[in-house]
Amino acid sequence: MELNKYLACSRAARKLVPADLVLRNAKIVNVFTDRVEEGNIAITRGMIVGIGDYQGKEEIDLQGQYVTSGFIDAHLHLESTLVNPQVLISQAEAHGTTTFIVDPHEVANVAGTDGIDYLLSQTESLPAHVYVMIASCVPATPIDDNGCRLTAIDMKKYLSNRRVLGLGEVMDCMSVINGDPYMNDKLELFDGKVKDGHAPNLTDEELAAYVMAGVTTDHEGTTYEYVMKERSIGMTCHIREGSAARNLEMIVKGIVENNTNTEGFCFCTDDKHIEDISREGDIDHNVRKAVSMGISPIAAVKMATIQPARCYGLRRTGAVAPGYDADLVVWDSIKDFNAQMVFYKGELVDPDRKIRQAPCPPHLMDTIHLGELDPEKIKIRRTDTPFPALSMIPGQILTERKDVLLPGYEYFEPNGDLDKIAVFERHRATGKTGVGVVLNFGLKGGAIASSVSHDSHNIIVIGDNDRDILLAVRELERAKGGYTIIENGEVYDTLELPVMGLISDKSYSYVNRKLKKMISHAHKMGVPKGIDPFITLSFMALPVIPEIRCTPRGIYSVTEGRFLTVTE
Repeated sequence: MELNKYLACSRAARKLVPADLVLRNAKIVNVFTDRVEEGNIAITRGMIVGIGDYQGKEEIDLQGQYVTSGFIDAHLHLESTLVNPQVLISQAEAHGTTTFIVDPHEVANVAGTDGIDYLLSQTESLPAHVYVMIASCVPATPIDDNGCRLTAIDMKKYLSNRRVLGLGEVMDCMSVINGDPYMNDKLELFDGKVKDGHAPNLTDEELAAYVMAGVTTDHEGTTYEYVMKERSIGMTCHIREGSAARNLEMIVKGIVENNTNTEGFCFCTDDKHIEDISREGDIDHNVRKAVSMGISPIAAVKMATIQPARCYGLRRTGAVAPGYDADLVVWDSIKDFNAQMVFYKGELVDPDRKIRQAPCPPHLMDTIHLGELDPEKIKIRRTDTPFPALSMIPGQILTERKDVLLPGYEYFEPNGDLDKIAVFERHRATGKTGVGVVLNFGLKGGAIASSVSHDSHNIIVIGDNDRDILLAVRELERAKGGYTIIENGEVYDTLELPVMGLISDKSYSYVNRKLKKMISHAHKMGVPKGIDPFITLSFMALPVIPEIRCTPRGIYSVTEGRFLTVTE
């Protein structure tokens, strides 16, 4: 700490001078004693200097309301909220999240270090702590067709950045386990820093080898049994509750039933739409839901504050105690967790503050480069041999392989139960187009398409006829990226995402209004209520999530590590 600041804080702590601000009559959730303690919170120069009978130059009477440290989202992709990072931070902060551990691998897969630099610049001067874990897998795997390749040499310049905490989720597990030199260079570069994991459904032996490489966290656990396997070898488990992947209920149910110690758990959103944050909340939603299922309020608060702070080495974040940053949230209760006031470094955050978005470099607004759209490439010839279909699972981003006999005569014809899925390479205009069959999406009378398609972010479409599938691709080319719905040969609506094909340049209210309308309409077209049509679609091309995916190169079995069909 700079000496002058320390001296000012020390004098205020010893009551030699009034504190800058005192929050009176607070019920403080103490994450060290696991108790709620009544007291006054003294703040000077943005730091908590004492709890007790202090006088302040400014005082606010909280009248017995509860105070916690600001919540921490332990892992998220800002791009997945669809809005400018400043807009997202503002919305989430209104719900009590003041610290964000960001993995920028979406923008990195499109634009490399230019994308990472864009996110860093957009979040530099916000009234929140925004830290970055440098994207480790760009591309996610050797079979991906993305926009850039990020090497250890490219990453080196970020090591000196004070906001860079470590290495982002290491998705290519097998490259780690098999000791691939290209991956090992990245792991060694970040030696001594936190390395986030991405380890769905590894065997005990694979998980042991993965952890030996220095990976310490994972957010891909979907069952209590699996996360306890990770906890048993010392991993910190981030319980994810996003828009498509909703894992909290199954994991917390097991924690409560088995009276499990929650010390090694944190909360994260990973991928969450702005519409869902507005409707149900951010990390406060995770905390509320966990408490409603039987986790004690104090344990839930610790999972949202001190535990992720310790996981990422944030010495002055995560507690209401002397020496900690005055990032504080005033709540109505520790059952409902409705934020009444939010402070960042002792300053009251104005939820209605005007946001001035920094301009985006022009080349990041022109990233959709398609080759020729050949209708013949999206036809699937019908045979009497079962075809490997992607079966969606409501509330999950996992899929199951279902071998099905395709309806139709010469070519596959969607029938209401089975839809067609296609992925079009969009970075280098190669014309690569993978096509497959999807079960349980339920779309009828049109097509839904997205340029948000983890992690390579090619254009992905599900439809029940080829005309609308091709029209959807051309519409996203016109919009320079986004989401679109085609119905009966016409564009129903499009949410434009021109910033790298991932982010809107419009206001939060515009994005929220349009997205809500489009999701509702997708459900009217047959998509089940338990499936978020756009976020679920966006994961169907990601070849590191079991069990089966559609890529521009064909249908890929994640569990077998091989292509089941190959693009001609």
